[in-house]
Formats: sequence, C-alpha cells, structure tokens
Amino acid sequence: MVPPRISADDRKQAEEQLLEEQRQIRYDTKEFTVEVLVKHLDEGDMTIPEYQREYVWPARHRSRFIESLLMTIPIPIMFGAETSQNRIEIIDGVQRLKTLQDFLSGGFRLSRLEKLDSLNGFRFLDLPPSQQRKLRNRPLRMVVLGDGGDLHTQFEIFERINTGSYDLKPSEVRRGAFRGPFYNLIEELAKTRRFKEICPISEALRKRREAEELVLRFFAYAERYEDFKHDVSRFLDQYLVDMNQRATDDPELTDRKRLEFDAMVGFVARFFPHGFAKQKNIRQTPRVRFEAISVGVCLALRSKPDLVNPDLSWLESPKFSEQTQTHASNSGPRLRGRIEFVRDRLLAVQ
Repeated sequence: MVPPRISADDRKQAEEQLLEEQRQIRYDTKEFTVEVLVKHLDEGDMTIPEYQREYVWPARHRSRFIESLLMTIPIPIMFGAETSQNRIEIIDGVQRLKTLQDFLSGGFRLSRLEKLDSLNGFRFLDLPPSQQRKLRNRPLRMVVLGDGGDLHTQFEIFERINTGSYDLKPSEVRRGAFRGPFYNLIEELAKTRRFKEICPISEALRKRREAEELVLRFFAYAERYEDFKHDVSRFLDQYLVDMNQRATDDPELTDRKRLEFDAMVGFVARFFPHGFAKQKNIRQTPRVRFEAISVGVCLALRSKPDLVNPDLSWLESPKFSEQTQTHASNSGPRLRGRIEFVRDRLLAVQ
C-alpha cells in the first residue's frame, strides 16, 4: 500500500506542533564541581522531589561510581528543574548525588573495586590529599530546565532518560506526581500488617513502591477492569487522577474503599493457605497472580458478601497456572480472563 503524500497543510500542522512542544522546554546547561554539588544538596539549594525513589543503589554500584570519577571516566549528564524558590529540583541523578554526599561525609567504604582494587576499604579521608582535592574539584554537567515547565513536561523527560538499570519505576513517579487523598489511602493500606503478611514483597521492591503499585492495581481493576485495553501505566495514572478528585469531592469515598480492601484482604488471609503467594516462604508476589486473586475475590464478595469456605482446588490447577502466566499480562482479554476465572470459581459458576 502506497503511503499518503504529505501535504502543505500536514507540514504546517507538524511545524506548529513542534514549535509548541519546543516552547515548553527551556533549559540551560550548567557545570558544577562535586564539592559544590554536595554543598548545594546539604544546604537545600538542590532538592529531591517526593516522586524520587529512596537511596537504592547497592554498595557495589556506589563504589563503582566513585571509582569511575577517580579514573576520570565521563559521567552521564544529570537533569534538574528550577523552582519558583530559585532552587534546583533533581529530575535525574539522585543516586549519583546521594552517593557523592555520602562518600564525602565518610558514610561508606569503597568495596569490590576491580580496576582500583588498592582502594578497597578506603573512605574519602583515606584517599591521598591530592586525590581528595581532585575528586572535590571534578566538574559534572547538569541540564537545568527553566522555571515554569509543568510537572507533566518533567515526567515526559523522565521517561526519555535512560541512564541504566536503576531507572525510576512508574510507581515511584506517581508518589509525587499524583499526590492526593486517594493516594494517601493507597500508601496507608500498603503498610498494613495483614496485607504485608499475605502479600510477600522483597525489601528491594518494597523500597521501590511495589506494594503501592499492587494496591493501586487492585482498586483500578476492581472498578474498571472491563475498560482496560493494554497500556497499564496510562490506565493507572488516569484512574489515580480521577480518584484523587473524587475523594476530594467526597471525603467518605476513602472509607468505603478501605472497607472493600479490608474485606478482600481478610477473605484471602482466612481462606487462601499462602495468601497471594504460590507457596510458603516465597519472597515475591507475581503481579498477575495478585490481580487475579484480589480482584476476583472482590467481585465475588460484591456478588455474595457472606461467602465462606470456598472450594480452592483450582488454585493448583493447570488452568489457573495458565491464566496467571506473565506473558500477555498487559492484554485486556487476558486480564479479564484471569479475574473472572477466580470470581467464577469462588462463586462455583459452571
């Protein structure tokens, strides 16, 4: 099939769109020494927004970063954004900055270095004075977005930055991007004792907001799973924006949602032998399994609130295993299939 020709009107429309997007992104490229960066961070002239993740780099990653600086290897550019208070909010580079702050204050020893193995066990003050000065004076570059750019523009840039395997997860971005009464409820429920007991999550993923991700998925799919098509992040973002507004207009909504969540968790804790996990002592809950069980239970309880002692023989069945395979996890039909499978089995629908 021959593609349609691009008309003059098409080009004009494209140019207008390009100019509009380009106008939204104003930036300056700045250069700071390591010492100045740490000083700005210590004094609050550079800040870390709420949607940024906690300090998650493992010791080896931190040491390898310092090793790269000492070897004068080029470091990827960082990104920040000016605020109305004339501070710089860090968009990308938090782990690097925290590592520098921690190392210069004596917070950790270098370890598992391969190139500079003679430095293993060294803290900053153990370095030769000349190397301390060299590290403090090492310049690093940062692109700083001008004040006035909206939050969504920052997130768009976030999504397009790829600096390695420790990129920000959508659940971490949402923590700051979509704060509100409903997100506060999600954070509260993710920390409840019973939920943590029946929904195992590794400590590393818990720090990266996996528990909040699962709670959000429960609410979003329990209410709108039939509307889901394929883009999970966009679907969850829109649901969260809507629910924050609804919870603002109707403060009792969070109480109703909390009761529904508690009923689901209580049912799973009472009747499912290992909660959401496949078996005892499992350290992680697969998302597709969690979605199927949590939302399926919720739908069954809506239909039959007094449901007790359900037949759970299907939990070990090949059919349920097939329904909760990770492939096609972003497929609307697959999502509906696994949720309704659990609902129907709990209600004993043939």
